[in-house]
Amino acid sequence: MKFLDLFAGAGGLSEGFVREGFEPVAHVELWEAACYTLKTREAFHYLENNGQGEVYAQYLRGEITRDELYAHVPKERLDSVICKEIGDNTLQTIFKKIDGLKGEDNIDLIVGGPPCQAYSLVGRARDPNGMKNDARNYLYQYYARFLNRYQPRYFVFENVLGLLSAKDEEGHSYFELMRQKFRQVGYQTEYKVLSADDYGVLQKRKRIILIGKRTDVEFDYPAPDVVPANYTVGAVFSGLPRIQAGEGNFRYYSPRERHSQWLDDAHIFSTYPITYHCARPNCERDLEIYRHVVALWNDERQRLNYSQLPDELKTHANQTTFLDRFKVVAANKRASQTVVAHIAKDGHYYIHPDIEQNRSITPREAARLQTFPDDYYFESASGKPSRTDAFKQIGNAVPVLLAQKIAAKLVEVWDG
Repeated sequence: MKFLDLFAGAGGLSEGFVREGFEPVAHVELWEAACYTLKTREAFHYLENNGQGEVYAQYLRGEITRDELYAHVPKERLDSVICKEIGDNTLQTIFKKIDGLKGEDNIDLIVGGPPCQAYSLVGRARDPNGMKNDARNYLYQYYARFLNRYQPRYFVFENVLGLLSAKDEEGHSYFELMRQKFRQVGYQTEYKVLSADDYGVLQKRKRIILIGKRTDVEFDYPAPDVVPANYTVGAVFSGLPRIQAGEGNFRYYSPRERHSQWLDDAHIFSTYPITYHCARPNCERDLEIYRHVVALWNDERQRLNYSQLPDELKTHANQTTFLDRFKVVAANKRASQTVVAHIAKDGHYYIHPDIEQNRSITPREAARLQTFPDDYYFESASGKPSRTDAFKQIGNAVPVLLAQKIAAKLVEVWDG
């Protein structure tokens, strides 16, 4: 079954659907770094499926350039990534590209969710106008135009919980405006708030998953099957080299044989070289705070309140809010705190649980929390590895395993 991925980001949602046998016709994404990530993943799937996996391994080891990698892949596979902003000035160009890529085939499914900043509670709190005049509030109208043009059987629309309470200038719910718009183009919709840790992801991450079906009658929401909670967060870190703050490499690591069963169950472990296991450098003050945070959790199972720190370690004037700004990713819990794009700015909210390593988590460890497979490579626009770009792409993504569970349930009910 063929699908389009709109507002594709780094491709977490798409990867889950590919695992269940769906075939992407096109990914549409604005950010150039994420577009290259999508192209490189297309290259991976092509090479893996055609017995040329060693070419991809050479790229991960840094032995060939990105252009040399892409030279092994048919141009149409790379062209399936449409790096354009969706808007009035680009829509017809995007349609034309998709029409050329799909040929005579139908589009069976559309997936994706517009950028969440305009709907998130944090984004609205930080904006003087509460994001009410932000153009991103209305990107769903373009989504509806894709639905109207390609008439897929289903669509899967993902977004943050803040969407449920976001209102326009006149006090209308954006979420209800969306659903009305989707009904106008022929789709009934149902939604649930799904928590990723119910589906094998070792991370607390709640998201609205709205599913639309091309029908004029109500339908039962195809809720994915809940996965038993058999593992704890420590499984995320197994098999990776022990490194200190400022240590590690963007490339070259070979996977170790000893790793947790969860990495196999979640289809994360890979025999390809591991990339992006590189820790941020930190000043000595931050590292001393990290030691306090981890020791307090390991010894007393307590989270650090910023006001508890010795005065010589405090640098923030604000000591009444955000008191949990330093937080360990606790190895013995069933799920970690939510990985968000702010991890691209600092790692204080994502401290590694091993006090001997004394650092924040690496992009690879964050990617594992988001259930990206270890062979997933995160690009930058320049082609040079970028920890910041990788963190941002990872934090904005849909967990791959959650996407896969949604895809599996859709396959199950497809003909119903």
